[in-house]
Amino acid sequence: MMNEGEGGGGGENKNKNMIWNNRWFVLVAAIWLQACAGIGYMFGAISPVMKTSLGYNQKQINRLGVAKDIGDSVGLLAGLLCDVLPTWALLFLGALQNFVGYGWIWLIVTGRTPTLPFALVCVLICVGTNGESYFNTAALVTCVRNFSENRGPVVGILKGFAGLSGAIFTQIFAATFAPEQASVIFMVAVFPTSVALMVMFVLRHVPAFDDGLKNAAATRSQNFRFVYGVCLALAAYLMATIIIQDMTHVSGSVNVAFTCGLLFLLCLPLVIPFSINNSSSKQIVSVENGSHLTAADVRKVHSPIHKDEVLFSELEDEKEIWPENVRQHRMELATSRLFRAVAEGAVKIKRRKGPRRGEDFTMKQAAVKADFWLLFFGLLCGAGSGLMVIDNLGQISQSLGYANAHIFVSMISIWNFLGRLGGGYVSEIIARDYVMPRPILMAVAQAGMALGHVLLAIGCPGSLYIGSLLVGFGYGSHWSVTPATASELFGLKNFGILYNVLCVSNPAGSLIFSGLVAGTLYDREAQKQRGLKTLATSFIASDQLAIESDEVLLCKGAICFRETLFIMTGVCIIGIVLNLVLVARTQRVYIMLYGKTGGRGSKG
Repeated sequence: MMNEGEGGGGGENKNKNMIWNNRWFVLVAAIWLQACAGIGYMFGAISPVMKTSLGYNQKQINRLGVAKDIGDSVGLLAGLLCDVLPTWALLFLGALQNFVGYGWIWLIVTGRTPTLPFALVCVLICVGTNGESYFNTAALVTCVRNFSENRGPVVGILKGFAGLSGAIFTQIFAATFAPEQASVIFMVAVFPTSVALMVMFVLRHVPAFDDGLKNAAATRSQNFRFVYGVCLALAAYLMATIIIQDMTHVSGSVNVAFTCGLLFLLCLPLVIPFSINNSSSKQIVSVENGSHLTAADVRKVHSPIHKDEVLFSELEDEKEIWPENVRQHRMELATSRLFRAVAEGAVKIKRRKGPRRGEDFTMKQAAVKADFWLLFFGLLCGAGSGLMVIDNLGQISQSLGYANAHIFVSMISIWNFLGRLGGGYVSEIIARDYVMPRPILMAVAQAGMALGHVLLAIGCPGSLYIGSLLVGFGYGSHWSVTPATASELFGLKNFGILYNVLCVSNPAGSLIFSGLVAGTLYDREAQKQRGLKTLATSFIASDQLAIESDEVLLCKGAICFRETLFIMTGVCIIGIVLNLVLVARTQRVYIMLYGKTGGRGSKG
């Protein structure tokens, strides 16, 4: 039998198989999928052409936005199917929903099919955007299981790319379809569908065979730093592109060049799986006694020990077969398994019915736990108040006298991305190095968001820049910390449905804080300003007053959102309290998970 790395077609095929069975290759595929999965963030570009082509009013557009939010965040079906269907089937369903929903809307907008009743258009946009929940679930569940020892960075990276997809789509549109606005809908229908079908069979559970190689932990850390570097470079690149396109007139060829640079950065993470493949296929592990072991042998001997294996006696027999360091590693794994079995056997005598925190929960079991609802309502307070600002940032900037509202919308997308990226990275340090619960970072993020709400409410010069940064960064960090926390507290077995139930807090927060609180208070203040204006100009003709009464309600000044933003500040304070309670309740769980891994928090 030919060994890996030997010449001939067999060796070449095995090298290809190593790429295919490399979990880093799966992570890159998930990154590409997530870069196309932020379909909901494109609503601001889709709604104007729908309003113009279909003759909708602003109230109908707002209702379409609510339907979009419901489809975007309510992924209960995707979560349930995640434990029943293979990953490729989940991606196929998501691609089908995305293509049918937005493809049909594109046909309606361009006049290729008859116009449907408004309610059915709401259903179409809900179904189309709901395809995103299948993409998110498949990517997150697969990669968290593949990288269970680094779930914080993985979640941060994947959710970060999802938050950045709006800016990515905008740049691709500028280079391909601009200025044909209806083509935005076509792009949203086709591009995510194509990428999902392309990675459909790549995204799957892959064993962590690279952990058997020498200095695996250091190499893994170095790989994550490389991906973080690519993410930061991508964010800086998009920010620079946005500023250049806004300040100068950019030709079509320049936009194509910008897009080529964007695609290059998106492909750059492929360096990791290919470099691992090259090193693994040739690596020879040298040991003190002069013997050698190929990477394939290392992958075999470092695989997890199964229940039917004989532990200590067999290891002693292998003393003359395997190098000393390999035999020692197997001994450590066997000892760890033995101690765990003894501990579990001792606990089973007195343990109460059902799993303990840190073990695998079903949705029914998690729903009766206070920790789950503390996590849910903490996310509702933080993400809901942040989404209120994101949904209304255009009107907030206009009320403060800024003409170019789209600049702040693009900027807060970048802060959202960096928050997701930084939240995953920092929460991993908090958990592993200091053995502290991840929700403590959510409390810190909500403190920053509370300050951001106050700055936006004051409305002084420059406060919109700092306030949007704090709110966007804090909002983004929630979506990397929460999934990692849920997987640690309630296990990975039913992570798909647990994550999607937690995501229900997003549309709930949008409905309460944006649809009810912000909308009602804004209209009330706008009515006051219209009443003062009417009173001051009461001498004008009555028919002119009738015309003005039909105008869209507009509000000017910081007063428009001041009361709402102060309410959001109070909501964030409530979220801080909920997260601190969760931190106190789960401290023991994190000590159990990370207290003996050599982190700083476990010393002395």
